[in-house]
Amino acid sequence: MVMRTIGINNCNIQGLAEQCCTTSVWTVDLAYLLQKFNVGFSYFTITLGANPNYSVETFYKEQLPTDLVRVDMLFQKARSAGIKIECGSISGVEISLMILSGNYIAIALVDQYKLSHSWMEDVIVPGFYGSDSGYTGHYIVICGYDADSDEFEIRDPASCRKHEKVTSKCLEEARKSFGTDEDLLLISLEKTEK
Repeated sequence: MVMRTIGINNCNIQGLAEQCCTTSVWTVDLAYLLQKFNVGFSYFTITLGANPNYSVETFYKEQLPTDLVRVDMLFQKARSAGIKIECGSISGVEISLMILSGNYIAIALVDQYKLSHSWMEDVIVPGFYGSDSGYTGHYIVICGYDADSDEFEIRDPASCRKHEKVTSKCLEEARKSFGTDEDLLLISLEKTEK
């Protein structure tokens, strides 16, 4: 979705998956992939490397022992590969301002369960709608913001809807969930020429 948006049409999902060299894709893998295509981006995270504390989450349990070494190595080599990783959180207000500038879109790591089910808490007694299913990591593209309704326009590859809006509250909860490291790739809409 991002590649097409910035005018890179000479790739498909299978080719991109092959270039990642893993089926356990972390945000740092996406950063290296963007770098291969000379895409201008900023990478924000609150954790430099793989957080071993995530081993308690079912989502990470099977793959994390293998990923720890690989992901930590990618972080260590990032600077020499030309990838700048900023350790810190970026607020929803900052994201909205960047999106509203018209110069950026973003890839965000979210808890898919919280993103897709948080609206239920607004219409049903909190905690009533089943139990917390645990963390499920998922990437979405943030491509618009409506200041009047305080909603972000997103593209969700797991959704059948072409256009989807989520409240800033919902997005923040899903984006800042344990397991996401608040990972965000802020992507320039201009292709970088090297």
